[in-house]
Amino acid sequence: MDEQNLHLYDYLMSNLSRITDEWIAQRNEELGSIYSKNMSDEIEALLRSQNKMTNETVASALLDESLFRKKKENWALIVAGSRAKSNTPIHEVLDSISKVRSIYWRFVGEYADLHQNLISQKVLIYWSSIIHGAFDQLQSKFAHTYFLIMNKRRSAQQALIEELSSPVIPVTATKGILPLIGDIDTLRAQFLLESIPAKCSKANIEHLYIDLSGVSIIDTMVAQKLYQLTKILSLLGIECLITGIRPEIVQTSVQLRLDFTGVSTFSSLQQALSKHAFELGKELLPM
Repeated sequence: MDEQNLHLYDYLMSNLSRITDEWIAQRNEELGSIYSKNMSDEIEALLRSQNKMTNETVASALLDESLFRKKKENWALIVAGSRAKSNTPIHEVLDSISKVRSIYWRFVGEYADLHQNLISQKVLIYWSSIIHGAFDQLQSKFAHTYFLIMNKRRSAQQALIEELSSPVIPVTATKGILPLIGDIDTLRAQFLLESIPAKCSKANIEHLYIDLSGVSIIDTMVAQKLYQLTKILSLLGIECLITGIRPEIVQTSVQLRLDFTGVSTFSSLQQALSKHAFELGKELLPM
């Protein structure tokens, strides 16, 4: 059967262009999709190249399993990376692979018709198992690789968002402002707890103004994290001053019996800075 596999392999490899042409011809006019027939010549060239790689990868399963695995890994990295870059939904890719599978199997049938006296039903069933199994593995490997790439991208974006959402802004050589804006959930509060002490130490901050005027809601868990943050900073020798604190935040803190008596509070950041204007004027950072 190895010899028959080799003959089929040679036939498929000699018809790679025909397989790709049929696949390209099936594209629809879907706006915004990389698989749309309205896409540029550059995109079409990319699709042709990657479709050829798909066909070669599947064909290699007829020769050697280890060769197929190696090609499958390389194929998944290239195609999944390309689709992630173009933000192509995973269902569009899987649908595209299914179309390739159908076309591919038609060419296997075409070869079988040309050599029907030499190919038994048993051989066809065997080829069906190999080829459909190869496509199944490609789809599974693609989905897994695509997930890893997108998850890594989301993690990087989330880390950037968290970093930008908790800036410690130095206003003098020893004083800094932490402006908090938007909703603070438990995850963001934990990030503040873990990152702000290090940022303050790195910037040699001795007095930190934590401005809450841009925060709409703080639940009990977040209030506790904020309390822990002031205690950690205090242990590091950093004085905390809370500005823009809302009545509901005070009420939540009282209900939780969180003792903020050692922390100076102000109704606004402007009020806090005005009170310390003399000290700030002497310490302002050089322009």
